[in-house]
Amino acid sequence: MKLYRVGKVKKVFEVDDETFEFQFTNNISVFDKIIPTEIPYKGEVLCRTSAFWFKLLAEHGIRSDFIKLSGKDRMLVKRVDVIPDYSKLNHKTINYLIPLELICRHYNAGSLNDRVKEGKIKVEQLGFPKGHQLKYGEKLPQDFFEATTKLEETDRNLDKEEALRISGLTENEYQEVISTIAKIDALIGERAAKAGLIHVDGKKEFAYDEKRRLMIVDTFGTLDEDRWWDAAEYEKGNCLELSKEMVRQHYRETGYHEALYKARKEHRPEPDIPALPNDVVEKVSRLYIEMYERMTGERFF
Repeated sequence: MKLYRVGKVKKVFEVDDETFEFQFTNNISVFDKIIPTEIPYKGEVLCRTSAFWFKLLAEHGIRSDFIKLSGKDRMLVKRVDVIPDYSKLNHKTINYLIPLELICRHYNAGSLNDRVKEGKIKVEQLGFPKGHQLKYGEKLPQDFFEATTKLEETDRNLDKEEALRISGLTENEYQEVISTIAKIDALIGERAAKAGLIHVDGKKEFAYDEKRRLMIVDTFGTLDEDRWWDAAEYEKGNCLELSKEMVRQHYRETGYHEALYKARKEHRPEPDIPALPNDVVEKVSRLYIEMYERMTGERFF
């Protein structure tokens, strides 16, 4: 097999003209930076968790690029074209990766909370009445959808008009993507509730096949793409992070996050991201395995 593409956390190999193989590595990334530390078993957890969700979607008639597992940390998927030149995409383009990441938020957390504080997002946009004092962890009255770039060096938030322009989607197709995400998140939320979890938010990617039929691709519903809280702790008023957010918090506490974003704002060279301490590595690895078992109901080892 020929190496086709290397991403932040996985490698893509060409199997044939119609098939790719994904190899999930133990790399972990935050803030668009690959951390120089591997997390034991992380690649296998992401691969097997993703396969679990893909199989669940198939049972409910939702299409994906997933074919089958080809190893503990590998899966075969339908091949689509990655086209970074937006000008080549339009409503007739087929068999391509839609160059967007779509985020659906159900609770106020992470960067959403930051942007509300900064005045970049108004509470009315989230479905609250004007003047509502938003609290961290508060459930949103309606799903809040956002789009960012997928193929650019650093992700950018997009308004709907630019998302349509760069993706080749029509208005109706964009709405189909949104409604598909809502269906998927309903299934995830149902499964999470059974596992004593809250599905806070998550991002997804989509593509069109050779007949321009929509399908979800890549990975979703994992600790990398989605945010999870413990339901019992939430009832006590605590937002106990059970996702990669644990790693982000580490870098916020050490001051790296502030230094990085200050450099980006001032257009200066970005500081290298430090390695994770051994105790954090062990904690994160254990979390990924435990969450796999909670979400899927299956033993990892």
